[in-house]
This record gives sequence, structure tokens and C-alpha cells, in this order.
Amino acid sequence: MTKVLPSLLASDFTKLGHEIGAMEAAGADIFHLDIMDGQFVPNISYGMPVVEAISRTASIPLDVHLMTLDPEQFIEEFSGLGIDMVSFHIEATNHPHRLMQRIQQSGMKAGIALNPHTPIEHIRHLLPEIDFILIMTVNPGFGGQKFIDTCLDKVGELDAVRRENGYGYEIEVDGGINQETAERCREAGADLLVSGSHLFKSPDWQEAVRKMKQ
Repeated sequence: MTKVLPSLLASDFTKLGHEIGAMEAAGADIFHLDIMDGQFVPNISYGMPVVEAISRTASIPLDVHLMTLDPEQFIEEFSGLGIDMVSFHIEATNHPHRLMQRIQQSGMKAGIALNPHTPIEHIRHLLPEIDFILIMTVNPGFGGQKFIDTCLDKVGELDAVRRENGYGYEIEVDGGINQETAERCREAGADLLVSGSHLFKSPDWQEAVRKMKQ
């Protein structure tokens, strides 16, 4: 079944603990945490103190998406906080295979994020070993953007490659995910759907999560 990952950057930070509990009660599977450094992407999000607070509060797995330069510097700290999944951008490191192994050896699932303009060929050599691939369907760094339709081609291609070769990676999609685009992503082969503004602004979180999984 498709899993739903609320993006906590879209939550109300004045009520973060309450909204974490409410979203878990609504049926969320995994929380998605966007870490931005103001260099790899223009914006800055939250740092380790907030991640630590979230890890103490949440009872479902945590998925960290590093939109940072030098992603290697954070791995041990995330592992110590009990993070379950970490993804980095292929453009952010000179040694993606080594970083993938380092994440996995730290007890976390390793993922690689692909920007809308980044071709699958850049990570094809990593597909036999990677745990998940994060397909960005908007340009990273800003919330509330419109879904880029052509990115669905990557989802379908990665699903086909997975089935043809018996690979075990999951396909995660992030950006402009609502009920309509969620359905299209599921049909293309996505396993994990990240949604921020749509979920947190929905009047009924449980219904929104349920529909996204259908």
C-alpha cells in the first residue's frame, strides 16, 4: 500500500507537538523533514535542535531530505537521533556511493533525490544498492509549487527498471502532491507520497490521508 509522508515544514510550528500527534492519529505513515542550508537551495529550514525535538515526539518513522551541500557532515548525528531514512541530492556530493554506504552502515535507509532536471542516468549505477529514490516534482527549496507533470516519466521509468531487474528500492515523490497528483503518482509506480500544504491545510486530516492512500 502507498505510504503518506506529511512534510512537517508545512505544519504550524507554534503547535508542532500537537500537530505531530494529530497527523499520526490521522493515519500518517512517516514524517518528512526538509533540511535546507541556504546554499544548495535558497531557503533555510530547521536544524538539529528541531529535528531532535521531533524525534522525541513522533512515534512513526522519520525521513530526512537533505537539501544541503556537504551532506556527509550530518550522518552520524541523524543516526544518533533515531532517523530512519536519509536522502541527499546527487549534485551535493562527489562520492555518492560512499555516502550511500555510510548512511546504510549507520542503520538508516539511504536515498538519492533527483531534481526535475536531473536524469536517471546519473544514478543508474547505484540502483542495485539504493534503498529509495526521491523524485522531486517541483524545484527544491520552496513549498506550495505546482506539480511538474513531466517528472512522472521518471517514476514510471524507475518502476519499470525495478521490475525488470528485481531491485528493491522504493520510489518516493515530493512536490505539489494533492489527491489528483497522488493518484497519478501511484499509477506510475510511486510507493511513498510526500505532501505538505495540501495535508496540513485540509479541513479533515484523516480523510485527506485516507484518500491519498487509495
